Amino acid sequence: MGTPIRILMCPPDHYEVDYVINPWMEGNVHKSSHDRAKEQWHQLHAVIKDHVDVELVSPQKGWPDMVFTANAGLVLGDTVVLSRFYHEERQGEEPHFKAWFEAQGFTVHELPKDLPFEGAGDALLDREGRWLWAGYGFRSELDSHAYLAEWLDIEVLSLHLVDQRFYHLDTCFCPLAGGYLLYYPPAFDAYSNRLIEMRVPAEKRIVVGDADADVFACNAVNLDQIVIMNRASDDLKERLAAVGFQVQETPLTEFLKAGGAAKCLTLRITEPVREDVHAQVGVQNRVIHLQGHLLDSGLINRALDVITEGGGSFQVLNFDLGAQRQSTSKAEIRVSAPSLEIMNEIMGQLIDLGSIDPPEDLSDAILVPVQQTGVAPDDFYVSTIYPTEVRVKGDWIRLQGQRMDGTIAVTQSPTGPVAHCKLIRDLAVGDSVAVGSAGIRTVRKVADRDRAKSEEFTFMGSGVSSERKVELVVERIAWDLRQIRDRGGKVVVVAGPVVIHTGGSQHLAELIRQGYVQALLGGNAIAVHDIEQAMLGTSLGVDMKQGVSVRGGHRHHLRAINTVRSHGNIANTVNAGVIQSGIFYECVHHHVPFSLAGSIRDDGPLPDTKMDLIAAQEDYSRLLQGADMILMLSSMLHSIGVGNMTPAGVKLVCVDINPAVVTKLSDRGSVESVGVVTDVGLFLSLLVQQLQTLTTPYQTKGAH
Repeated sequence: MGTPIRILMCPPDHYEVDYVINPWMEGNVHKSSHDRAKEQWHQLHAVIKDHVDVELVSPQKGWPDMVFTANAGLVLGDTVVLSRFYHEERQGEEPHFKAWFEAQGFTVHELPKDLPFEGAGDALLDREGRWLWAGYGFRSELDSHAYLAEWLDIEVLSLHLVDQRFYHLDTCFCPLAGGYLLYYPPAFDAYSNRLIEMRVPAEKRIVVGDADADVFACNAVNLDQIVIMNRASDDLKERLAAVGFQVQETPLTEFLKAGGAAKCLTLRITEPVREDVHAQVGVQNRVIHLQGHLLDSGLINRALDVITEGGGSFQVLNFDLGAQRQSTSKAEIRVSAPSLEIMNEIMGQLIDLGSIDPPEDLSDAILVPVQQTGVAPDDFYVSTIYPTEVRVKGDWIRLQGQRMDGTIAVTQSPTGPVAHCKLIRDLAVGDSVAVGSAGIRTVRKVADRDRAKSEEFTFMGSGVSSERKVELVVERIAWDLRQIRDRGGKVVVVAGPVVIHTGGSQHLAELIRQGYVQALLGGNAIAVHDIEQAMLGTSLGVDMKQGVSVRGGHRHHLRAINTVRSHGNIANTVNAGVIQSGIFYECVHHHVPFSLAGSIRDDGPLPDTKMDLIAAQEDYSRLLQGADMILMLSSMLHSIGVGNMTPAGVKLVCVDINPAVVTKLSDRGSVESVGVVTDVGLFLSLLVQQLQTLTTPYQTKGAH
């Protein structure tokens, strides 16, 4: 480890901000001072030369950024991986750096021409030589990391850059001697920050704040215990001094205009090789296929966004654009991720979009036995609302009991393997659970995938419907309700107490009376206030006819609870003639089942309210089975819970005065969803009026 340090620099003879390829250059084109830049460069050169040897590469006219020699390549021992510049404005530097390295006797490796990698700007060796930190996201591609690991025979740790101001790793990350690290965490995604924290102990992580990051304090040259940088706050200098480092400041403001500072202007060309360190790389690769109206539906853009926003990278291998508008397109995409964990997360979302593995890459799902009741294996696949199939022994098996946020549990039956969607708590020893994403696919029609974003919540295009648009939505919903009722289908209503407070009780009761509702889900509150209104004419103590508070009305809901408790349950209270109107009166008289899920805030509660949360979830799930439509009426928590339990294919209507609730339900991705931002009482009134205009006759069961 005693090899003398040598640094490569390039005189700024032709330096100028001639173009914009990073945010720092914006507004600075042709605004740098050539004389001041030369003065600052020579000051940096002198400071470095006081400590180590400096080599020079000849500057070349027409390539002003050649002064930033950190991007010449990455050196380890006598091997160099030459840079492949992302922007054409710098690509002409490559042959000049290659010639210099070859003249010095280095073994030069060159990446494929379409695979960007910008040298030691995006790849920094741990100063203990234990591994290579490699950045990606703006200038270097993740796929280059596998080459680095192979050619340099070293472990590569991939870090995803997410702040465009810090487009190179060395602008926000500086490994220091002794295993210390100077860095700016907001420049990285959550996974990368976790990886950093796993590798670097807390006492050796030196975090810089916004002010130091903005003057490129992390873009520093570390020479043993010396840290050379453009500028540092007193606080940062004190923290570095406390762990044995001495900061030497040298102004580099002219180079900041181009997005560089001390580290960018230097390349360490003596990096000793550790014999006990060998190649490892966590980068995972998968090839997927997408098919459909990829461009006009936006599906291809959503898929690529999923990859990049999830911390991955992609390469479009083939894109077959349909010849006609009605023709489908096909795309073959190579997906890369820094770890198996990230790959599985990305693939889970891509599967939701309908991606499949190419036929030659099809494999069975990886099934891991459950070792402990109610505990899934690591990396288990999380189910979605979309019909899903799992590949077992070469056959695709449809998942039963489809719902969101479950596992895929495979068991053996006399007729062969059976796959169920099981919640974690329901897993039993003997179940085999699918892990990863291999051998799993969603079964969605091409047309459904293409409509997934273009149609859902179309009545809510701007987030808030006009009154006329609400009427149009109501007309459509009324038509669907009548069709479902007349064919003997099932509609489930999820309702909150706002239905009562806004005067919607009589309208929902009418829907139940006319046979439009086959099950009702809610909480303790909607039942309490519906019964309060039926018994006492108030809701939360407010007279529902006059809209004024009643003296002592705040106690009315407790009187209603007490009355029901005295009779044992809601049905007994109705049958005793105490409750003679309202939603729950109609449910009891028309044999419409209901389920009330309790919460910690409930008064009473009513005897019918299930305070065992798991029992309530199971009862909800039971009543949701076979539903054709679900009306969600101003009950955010219950609606979201129901949405997670409901497979794709069930029509959802979410009505709420709060646009955030409607948006939350839209995020589940159902093609069949409609959202209405309006007063729920008004909505129910309009719905009943519209149903009265329809002429399809209604026959009750047993009628002739």
